[in-house]
Amino acid sequence: MTQATVLYIPHGGGPLPLLSDSGYETMNPFLREFPATIKKPDAIIVISAHWEHSPVAIMAQENPSMLYDYSGFPPESYELKYPAPGAPLLAGRIHDMLRESGIESKLDRDRGFDHGVFVPLLLMYPEADIPCIQISLSSSLDAAFHIRLGRALSSLKNDNLLFLGSGFSFHNLPVMISKSDDSIDNNNKQFEQWLAETCSDPELDSAEREQRLINWEQAPHARYCHPREEHLLPLHVCYGIGGGSATMVFQDVVAGFITSAYRW
Repeated sequence: MTQATVLYIPHGGGPLPLLSDSGYETMNPFLREFPATIKKPDAIIVISAHWEHSPVAIMAQENPSMLYDYSGFPPESYELKYPAPGAPLLAGRIHDMLRESGIESKLDRDRGFDHGVFVPLLLMYPEADIPCIQISLSSSLDAAFHIRLGRALSSLKNDNLLFLGSGFSFHNLPVMISKSDDSIDNNNKQFEQWLAETCSDPELDSAEREQRLINWEQAPHARYCHPREEHLLPLHVCYGIGGGSATMVFQDVVAGFITSAYRW
């Protein structure tokens, strides 16, 4: 039976993973090698940390453009291309599905792929031959809502799709920029331990797991690791889609900090 793959990943800082930056020596191989572990999907649906909209927006154009939503990087980073086709029919289907679940959404025919999409996909599927769409986060940044959004998408679980929650399990930019040694940040380590237990411990029942994710700010050093939660919330959508416990498929130091990836 066909089963969608639901995957939450780190996508790195801007275009750095594609610029031979040494901070991505562990993340890049993981992303390059992961596609060999699953059937090639018929379409990819990305929930990127870099698109917030109210109501939730769904990319619906046939040939999405590029959105270089970063600044101060070398000229070649503004020449990156990811010419994957869109999937307007799938976007329309998702729009209807969300409406039936009581979630307001809109179809967007203007926005291009942001770096939360094209950076990881240039590593994972560089041929750019799989139709791809984005779904925005809600600008409310409400954790419970994003689990609900995932549940509304879960009726697509029996299709040959890749749901990609593109974020970063540690995302405190001032701390990341100022770090100058190879030491392990203990606050980061404690939050990652909490996240691994929350997502992957089979002993947690569904109600407890969901409450932990909804109340993620109570986790150790939560607001230190995520001063703003947009890079964590794609995980909540993935949990809503996948349900139950996840498998940690990656955990290593990326750009100086422990970060992880989970598959449902």
